[in-house]
Amino acid sequence: MERTRRPALYPRLVAALAAAVLTAGGLVAAAQTARAADADIARNGGFESGLTGWSCTAGSGSVVTTPVHGGSGALKGTPAGNDNAKCSQTVTVKPDSAYTLSSWVRGDYVYLGASGTGTTDVSTWTQSAPDWQRLTTSFRTGPGTTSVTVYTHGWYGTPAYYADDLTLVGPGGASEQPPAVPTGLKADSVTSTSVALSWAPVAGATGYTVHRGAAKALDVSGTSATVTGLSPATAYSFQVAATNAAGASALSPAVTATTSASGGGGGGGTDLPAHALVGYLHSSFANGSGYTRMADVPASWDVINLAFGEPTSVTSGDIRFGLCPAAECPNVESAAEFKAAIKAKQAAGKKVLISIGGANGQVQLSTTAARDTFVSSVSKIIDEYGLDGLDIDFEGHSLSLNTGDTDFRNPTTPVVVNLISAIKTLKAKYGADFVLTMAPETFFVQLGYQYYGSGPWGGQDPRAGSYLPVIHALRDDLTLLHVQDYNSGPIMGLDNQYHSMGGADFHIAMTDMLLTGFPVAGDTTKVFPALRPDQVAIGLPASTQAGNGHTSPAEVNKALNCLTKKTDCGSYQTHGTWPALRGLMTWSINWDRFNQWDFSRNFDAYFG
Repeated sequence: MERTRRPALYPRLVAALAAAVLTAGGLVAAAQTARAADADIARNGGFESGLTGWSCTAGSGSVVTTPVHGGSGALKGTPAGNDNAKCSQTVTVKPDSAYTLSSWVRGDYVYLGASGTGTTDVSTWTQSAPDWQRLTTSFRTGPGTTSVTVYTHGWYGTPAYYADDLTLVGPGGASEQPPAVPTGLKADSVTSTSVALSWAPVAGATGYTVHRGAAKALDVSGTSATVTGLSPATAYSFQVAATNAAGASALSPAVTATTSASGGGGGGGTDLPAHALVGYLHSSFANGSGYTRMADVPASWDVINLAFGEPTSVTSGDIRFGLCPAAECPNVESAAEFKAAIKAKQAAGKKVLISIGGANGQVQLSTTAARDTFVSSVSKIIDEYGLDGLDIDFEGHSLSLNTGDTDFRNPTTPVVVNLISAIKTLKAKYGADFVLTMAPETFFVQLGYQYYGSGPWGGQDPRAGSYLPVIHALRDDLTLLHVQDYNSGPIMGLDNQYHSMGGADFHIAMTDMLLTGFPVAGDTTKVFPALRPDQVAIGLPASTQAGNGHTSPAEVNKALNCLTKKTDCGSYQTHGTWPALRGLMTWSINWDRFNQWDFSRNFDAYFG
């Protein structure tokens, strides 16, 4: 993504003084009058037809009804992270011809420009326009130029800007023809509610329209799309058309895809209750919450994650687990009692998993040898204690992406590739009933909406979004994803606004991202598909002592109401309603006991 430098104010001042001197001397040439044949050849420059004809980076553009300069609509561009909210269109022009580009703008650091002119690309800008201000620039096309791109954008980290009544005055180019019909349409992956599609690029196309049956499903600028909101176990027919300024091609040959059954997808634990409560049990250590014996865990808890299995060294892959030493936990049970209590929980329909990692358990499977050791050592723990599966709680520097690893669908970083391989091996070994859960932090998942790895220019934190390739590769094996909505900085939601932990709004926005899907690092050709609602639980701390971002029961209930009933949503508008949302996760069972079981009692009261 191109980053334009903010023009220096000093050269601008010099240019203004020079213009004043020339004017005083009567040396300013009269403005060239547009020829009779010249016309405004920009499409939908008044934004009266929404964003038709325009493409905005990272979904940053929208059309608003106020403020407007003229008519009933105006463009609103919202910069975020590495995106400057650039909205552009490609216009057919004549070679070796003069053009004048103008637009009314409002906001701080708003730019207007043209690229691909074949001579000198031009831009102009305003530092501050509290009310509508007109920007104008001009250029001449090169001898072989037949199209130019006109654009407007804001600046990184600044508030939204507005643009309206954009015109490009000059001679129109030769009549453009609609593009050819797309080829190679295929369904890459399916879930119970979504189908991911891709196709070959078409020369001369500026966009594509995806059709589901007889209806248009969505418009995209790249050669892939994910259609969401589908019904489980249902066959759908898809076609795609290529578009440009001249119109749309005919529809491609249809491809048919059938969504998976609800609750399916290969993840174990399908016999979980419709709404499940997940908790971590401090089994190998003590802290201020005190030790809780397995037999004393109340029946409210449907999934019990044993915290933690930890490596002998960061890169060994050798995972060990043992009960808390008696010197540290005087009331710890014997190994035999612990195993017997696990069997009793399982007989009551509960799932008991080994959780690997945690804040102190950094795991980096950087070699195939470490991968294989991970598989064998985790298998040994599962077999010894008779466990139902595995929870991945990799934190800190366990996962990061190497420079150049930019596509979550095809990761190349060894620590990521080896982790995926190891989990698939464990899944194959233990079969369809193997329960797989994950508890990443928001930094490793939702932050991927803005940043992925070290970024296109390098310099970003390489851990940003690094869980996404793992989740995506294992989505058909995944039982539950419960992102930790705590110990988090502000995270941007799909509304392109930042949300902070501690209230219903944060959980609503973060969960909506998982259930809707999102373009990774703003790239609409790389969309992380939505997860099934039965695969998603909300992760929260059980008490104020358990972690930053504690959410009161009343705010937890608001979040659940919004996500499952579309009530109590506040200012955030979700992209759906998900009554099948699986439930809640908390750190931890021990801290909930310390807090008089406030968290689990609220869960039981809400879901009955």
